[in-house]
Amino acid sequence: MGGGGWSMDGRLLDDHILDLTGKRRPRVCYVPTASGDGPDRIARFHEALGDRAETAVLGLFWREVEDIEGFLLGQDVIYVGGGNTANMLAVWRLHRVDTALRAAWEAGVVMCGLSAGANCWFEGCSTDSFGAGLAPLLDGLGFLPGSFCPHYDGEPLRRPTYTRWVADGALPPGWAADDGVALCFEGTELAEAISERDGGRAFRVDTGGELPLEVRALAAAPERG
Repeated sequence: MGGGGWSMDGRLLDDHILDLTGKRRPRVCYVPTASGDGPDRIARFHEALGDRAETAVLGLFWREVEDIEGFLLGQDVIYVGGGNTANMLAVWRLHRVDTALRAAWEAGVVMCGLSAGANCWFEGCSTDSFGAGLAPLLDGLGFLPGSFCPHYDGEPLRRPTYTRWVADGALPPGWAADDGVALCFEGTELAEAISERDGGRAFRVDTGGELPLEVRALAAAPERG
């Protein structure tokens, strides 16, 4: 997700993610490393999804889970929050969360996230991890090839810097998504782009510029019982 879901007061993208599991009350694990395991975000996660899912949290700053890989393999959805992408990746590697995530991904667990939680799956990304400005980062997990830029319409510098970095070779060609828009991959192939708000856009970006993607608008589903 370029942005959206419960942390940005959205709901339709989260509903779609839960529906991908095919379960009435899927097990959803929130990974809040990028925000330093901030308690406010953890509380909001439980509040937002607790009526629709069995919620759990993988905390690393006050770690309680010993077998991280087994814990993640027991989830239906892994939901990575936003924050500092570079710090998150460094902490993950120290705790071997990177290898546990790959095992869960290969086992078919639904992987998702917004902002830093979207950046992480790619080889590279646009990030504000290093200060007030934006910078290219080539240190992602690399589950998905290429690069990613979140908040494409939500922050004015995201679009011009990302297109320039791709054109100059600072980042490999990749994908960009507005707030409220998600790119859905099956394996490493893009299946579709979806949006929980009107006019949401997504793009393939290469050295020649932007290629707009078709974006499917999500409709509100009946309330879950």
